[in-house]
This record gives sequence, structure tokens and C-alpha cells, in this order.
Amino acid sequence: MAADTGSWRLYALLRFFYSLFFPGLIICGVLCVCLVIVLWIIRTHLQRKKKSVSTSKNGKEQTVIAFFHPYCNAGGGGERVLWCALKALQKKYPEAVYVIYTGDVNVSGQQILEGAVRRFNIKLAHPVEFVFLRKRYLVEDSRYPHFTLLGQSLGSVLLGWEALMQRVPDVYIDSMGYAFTLPLFKYVGGCRVGSYVHYPTISTDMLSVVKNQNTGFNNAAFISRNALLSKAKLIYYYLFAFIYGLVGSCSDVVMVNSSWTLNHILSLWKVDHCTNIVYPPCDVQTFLDIPLHEKKVTSGHLLVSIGQFRPEKNHTLQIKAFAKLLKEKATESHPSLKLVLIGGCRNKDDELRVCQLRKLSENLGVQENVEFKINISFDELKNYLSEATIGLHTMWNEHFGIGIVECMAAGTIILAHNSGGPKLDIVIPHEGQITGFLAESEEGYAKTMAHILSLSAEKRLQIRRTARASVSRFSDQEFEVSFLSSVEKLLM
Repeated sequence: MAADTGSWRLYALLRFFYSLFFPGLIICGVLCVCLVIVLWIIRTHLQRKKKSVSTSKNGKEQTVIAFFHPYCNAGGGGERVLWCALKALQKKYPEAVYVIYTGDVNVSGQQILEGAVRRFNIKLAHPVEFVFLRKRYLVEDSRYPHFTLLGQSLGSVLLGWEALMQRVPDVYIDSMGYAFTLPLFKYVGGCRVGSYVHYPTISTDMLSVVKNQNTGFNNAAFISRNALLSKAKLIYYYLFAFIYGLVGSCSDVVMVNSSWTLNHILSLWKVDHCTNIVYPPCDVQTFLDIPLHEKKVTSGHLLVSIGQFRPEKNHTLQIKAFAKLLKEKATESHPSLKLVLIGGCRNKDDELRVCQLRKLSENLGVQENVEFKINISFDELKNYLSEATIGLHTMWNEHFGIGIVECMAAGTIILAHNSGGPKLDIVIPHEGQITGFLAESEEGYAKTMAHILSLSAEKRLQIRRTARASVSRFSDQEFEVSFLSSVEKLLM
């Protein structure tokens, strides 16, 4: 009897849900139609707004080209790409109007341009219009302690909405990796959209880390140690990767900065027909006037690291490996060693990270041998590279590594992480000769640094010459040609 009653209740429940199916379907359809109508109305309004503020020169309407780069006043490789891209476009399309969406509200446009000259030695020939965004905090990773990828991505849509409401461009280029803004500008703003991808928001390597329950900077120990939490996070990552692929496929032109990034973007976005590798511009020519001779070691060897103070750059590994090297060399008679970490701080989180790294140096007893140089000028950077014996890089799966190329062009022997762009594109043999070294672990870095220092002056000089000759393919001139060829479709 109880079984019959249970069956009847289940049957009644199924009938109830079935009765809701078609009404629910109709409601969903009506809501979708309403959404499309609202978006069409917004798009029509934006197009009218664009026409009302459009400018013309010599009777011809000017094309508005906008870059979405919320941190354009930072001093990293991504910012160098931005300024070189603008310089190249202004050279070929001087009649266009250029816009940068930025969240650097504490500085003026003129100060930002002066910073580009000071840090990268890049001066634009024509004016740039800055659209200052007040809601940049929506893409700060510190705002989302959990579900960071999703939070930042949805935040970028809201930030993109703020940008679109202030200035509607003809051509929109995401130069900082906020792919979720692409459909907004394409379908709501009516823009032709392109993207320069430095690093995919999510990658198959990140999925593997979670799947294999490995601890990393994006996979906390309490998750990696728990099978259930790892499964849940893996599902979240797969869903996010699917959505990331959908929004990325909206791009009319896709440029990636390395073979490693290319492989991941093709896997996720599936846009083979419009994707090209455009190596980032490295100011190779500027470093070629540094005399290529064996560094003087009378006052000791200088080791340098170039990179923003972000968690994924793994400066901790550099300091630990350097401390291990000093410990092993303590019993030997050798020139003194000094490690100088050079980089930019984007925000308070980065500044806090520098404080933590200083504390680590003190705890390891190497504070006298470690220096931090933050937001230094281009001339200072060049001076340090001219004196350095070894250039350190420790980021796992670095997408490219402009700092690595700069070290090699300056004649500094590079020791990079054995993964990503450095492994596939940069620290590779040139004409059968080695151009640098790769390592992975703390012990591996310490041993390789010791090996480099033990090489004869002649051998180190040979490596420097080969490395310098190999990086010409990463010059500003090569970037300009490749970039303009790729974006031509957006400006036709």
C-alpha cells in the first residue's frame, strides 16, 4: 500500500512538472525575445551616439580605434605591446582617432604618455584620447578570494559597459586579456573586435593541475588535498573554459604572443582561420649598443630578474634558489654575488608582495645580497643589464617573456623556467649553439647558476654572442610588420 502511495505521489509530481514545461518554455522564449529587443534598442542608441560625436577630417569620417587596457600606466611587457601597437597604427593610419580605456584615474593622460617614454622609450606621433574608468576595482583579483576567474571575468563585462557608455569605437582591441568584453563590444557596440592574447584566462595546464590534485598559486592546498573539492573545482574550470571559448570565438582577429599561447587558444577558442602569432615587441636595438664582452667580476657577479611583482612570476623561487647558491658557495673563495629584482608594482597587492619578499630575504639571511628596484626608468634598467652576468626568470608556463629577450639582447646569460614560451620560442638553439639555460626546481636553479658562474670567460662570451644574434626576430620592426598585417582586416 505504501509503495502504491509513493508511486502515485511520484506520478503526480512528474505530471506537475510536465504541466509546467510548455508554459516555462514560452516564458523563456518571451524573455529571450525581450532581451534581444532591449539589446537592439541599446545598440541603436549607441550607434546614434557614436554618429553624434564622430569627427571628420578633409570631409572624411575618422575611424575610432580603441584599446581596452585598464592598467596602461603599468610598466610590464603587456604595456609595451600597447604602446608599440599604437605607434605602428598611428604610423600607417594617421587620420584615425585613438582611444585607450584605462582605470588609472590617479594620473593624467599626459603623465601616462610621459611614463611610456620613461619606461619604454616610446613616444607617440599623434594624440591619444584617454577614457578613464572608475570601476577598475571590479577586475582586481583581491576582490574575489573565491571563484576569482569568474568574478574578474564578470567584472570585466561591467567595466567594459562603463567604457562603451563613454565612447563607442569603430574598432575595439582587447590588449589585456579581458575576453568577456568581446561580445559586448561586437554585438551591443556594433564594433569590429580584435584581441591580443598574452596569456589565456584558463588553460589546459590549469585543468591538469586541478585534475592531478597538485598545489599551485591558483590551486590552494586545502583543495588539492580534498578529492571532492578537486572534483567540484574541475567541473567549475571545465564550465568556465567552455564559456571562455564562446566569448573568445567572437573575435574577428586574434593575435597571440607565443607558440604556447597559440596552442591553448586554438584548443579553447577554435578560431584557426583568424589567429596568428605576433611576437611581442622587444627593444632589441636599444640594447645592442651595450658592449658585448665578459663582465668584470672584480667587484662580484650581478644577477638580475625583470618582471612585475605578480604571484605567478614566482620571485620566491628566485630568492630561495639564490640563498641556496650562496650557502653552497660559502666555503669557496669567489667574487661576491648580488641579486637585483627589477619590476613594476600595479597596486597595493603588488607592494605587499614586495614586502613579503623582503621579509623572506631576511628570514633566509640574504638581505644584504638582495635588492629590489621598483618602477625604475628605462635607462636604469639598461644600466643594470649591462652589468649583469645572469638574468633570472622563474614563472611556470610564462606565455612569452619580454624580460628574457631583453636580457639576451643586452648580453646577459639567461636562466629561465623550463616551460611555456621561454622553452618553445626563446631559449632555443641558434645555428646549433645554445642561447641560455632552463631549470625548474630550487635545486635546479641553484646548480645551473653555479654552472654558469663556473664557465670560462670565453665560453660565457660565446653564449652571449649567440643569444644576441638569436633575438633579432623579436624586434620592434618585426612586431610592427606582423601586427599591422593581422589588424588590417579590422580596418578595411
